[in-house]
Amino acid sequence: MIALSVVMLVIGAFWLVASVIGLAFKLLFALIGGLFSIVSGALGIVLGGMALVIVAPLIALALLPLCLPVLLLVAMAWAIVRVARQPAPAMTTASR
Repeated sequence: MIALSVVMLVIGAFWLVASVIGLAFKLLFALIGGLFSIVSGALGIVLGGMALVIVAPLIALALLPLCLPVLLLVAMAWAIVRVARQPAPAMTTASR
C-alpha cells in the first residue's frame, strides 16, 4: 500500500511539473502571439490607409456621374439660400 502511494505521488509530481511547464509555454506563446497580432494589426491599418488614399479618389471619380444630379441640386439650393441671405440694405436716417 505504501509503495502504491509512493508511485502515485511520483506520478502526481511529474504531472504537476509537466502542467507548470505547459502553462509556462502557453503563456509565452500567448504573449508572442499577442505581440504579432498587435504589430500585424498596426501594419494592416497603415497599409489599408495607404490603399484607401490611393483608391478613394478613383472611386469618387467613378461615382461622379451617379452623384452629379444630387450635387447640382445641392449647389442650386445653396445658391438660392445664399442669395436670400444677402444683408438688408442699410437704412438711411431721415435728415432733421
